[in-house]
Amino acid sequence: MQQVLDSITSQLALAQGESRRLFHGRGGCFAGFESLVVDWFAPVAVIRLYDLFPDESLRSLAESLERLPEVDCIVLQRRGVGNTLQNVVLYGELPATLHAKELGLAYSLDVTQTQNSGLFLDMRKGREWVAAHAEGKRVLNLFSYTCAFSVVAIANHAEHVVNVDMSKGALTRGRTNHRMNDLDTSKVTFLPYNIFKSWGKIGRSGPYDLVIIDPPSFQPGSFIAEKDYRRLVQRLDRLCAQGGDVLLCHNDPSHDETFLRQIMASECPTFSYVESLPEQVDFPEKQAGKGVKAMVYRSSE
Repeated sequence: MQQVLDSITSQLALAQGESRRLFHGRGGCFAGFESLVVDWFAPVAVIRLYDLFPDESLRSLAESLERLPEVDCIVLQRRGVGNTLQNVVLYGELPATLHAKELGLAYSLDVTQTQNSGLFLDMRKGREWVAAHAEGKRVLNLFSYTCAFSVVAIANHAEHVVNVDMSKGALTRGRTNHRMNDLDTSKVTFLPYNIFKSWGKIGRSGPYDLVIIDPPSFQPGSFIAEKDYRRLVQRLDRLCAQGGDVLLCHNDPSHDETFLRQIMASECPTFSYVESLPEQVDFPEKQAGKGVKAMVYRSSE
């Protein structure tokens, strides 16, 4: 348990009040704690269990978190094998409104959701990259979810952002995220469409100077990476402006960067590899390439 507590303490210090993963057991770096994750949304710590976990260890972890001055509330989420999906407040009182804070921006959050609470913490490096490259750009944000990439882009002076996601609820929260940061939503378009059935509508605002592709790795009825990622990038020639950039993201641990490199080489030979974004220190991985992949390609001039 000491290694868990050491990680939590060090990551809290690095967080400086912003949202962050405090413990990432799923990366395989902490033997015996592979099913444990602890996320931080000040002042709330969220314990996520992806498999059966000893009650004694859970009590010890919760008691240690309670003693931290930064923690006012602890939420337990049981997910995955051996668990019935549930959320329980173990300590304190959950605030009526809770926001994720990152890069000086805020995002609407619901940690009582048993799946995704509103912001994917493992894509911080991707949002940092967008913040540094969005100025003056026309941006297409595919699989936008709650539009975090869009918030970052508009906050950093993008000309316009088009967000596409099948979930109207996610896009509604995306609008809220822009407004709570006092961003001009006249520069933002929200399209509640199935991407593969709506290329004509998506392309009307193009070509785009920056295309962001951050799909789920496996979501039956929506996206299966093995067959659908290739279908996505086949459209890049028509969507991306000459000299434009593409941020390709992929979160399937069964694939390393080779998966995306091979697809781009065969389907988009006019796009050149620029860089791979570094892994986050709050998401350590025992085996290289298992974590989130985020790669930048550029269209030929």
